[in-house]
Amino acid sequence: MNYKAIIFDLDGTLIDSMRLWREVDTEFLAKRGIEVPADLFAHLPQGNSFIQTAKYFKDRFGLPDSVESVMKEWTDMVFWHYANSIKLKDGALELVNFLHDKQIPIGLGTSNSFELAEKALSFNGIWQCFSSVVTGDMHLMGKPFPDIYLKSAENLKLEPIDCCVVEDTLSGIRAAKAAGMTAIAIFDEDSLPDHDQIKAEADYFMADYFEIRRLLNI
Repeated sequence: MNYKAIIFDLDGTLIDSMRLWREVDTEFLAKRGIEVPADLFAHLPQGNSFIQTAKYFKDRFGLPDSVESVMKEWTDMVFWHYANSIKLKDGALELVNFLHDKQIPIGLGTSNSFELAEKALSFNGIWQCFSSVVTGDMHLMGKPFPDIYLKSAENLKLEPIDCCVVEDTLSGIRAAKAAGMTAIAIFDEDSLPDHDQIKAEADYFMADYFEIRRLLNI
């Protein structure tokens, strides 16, 4: 393997959770008498971090809720699932454990919150494997801006060029490339509309973690 560290996204990459978030979007807006627009996430000017997405919802739909209350409501809606039922994608456990056993640094760079990331990865038994955790409730520009991944490299005390990122979304791939890192895209059904562009912009596009292990020769 030619990288000194691997940094993983969370939702849609390590865990199979994107369908849950689509349900959250629908339920959250329905409570306010709003239908989910087709272009809901077509333009997030400040990136897609947890904080920035909550602010985007507040501004776009003219919500009286504070950004903090929107984040809390979302957290309450998914908390039980993250703590008790959200599973890792096939092969993710084996790869993370292998890297950890070989003392290859592992980072997490997610738009989700620290609380939910900790719950999901603790439930799946790998939270302790991560040397760096950078989350979307920190005051950083969200993906596709590179800030989350640049902060990850800083935490790992590595140059970005020495880091490899595993991502499932176009915004995540763009964030990794903007950070100067190798970007491996992994298939997630939720990103199907962007797959052609993801394949064009990522360094590699893999069907699953078994393909990623073969790519990394581990």
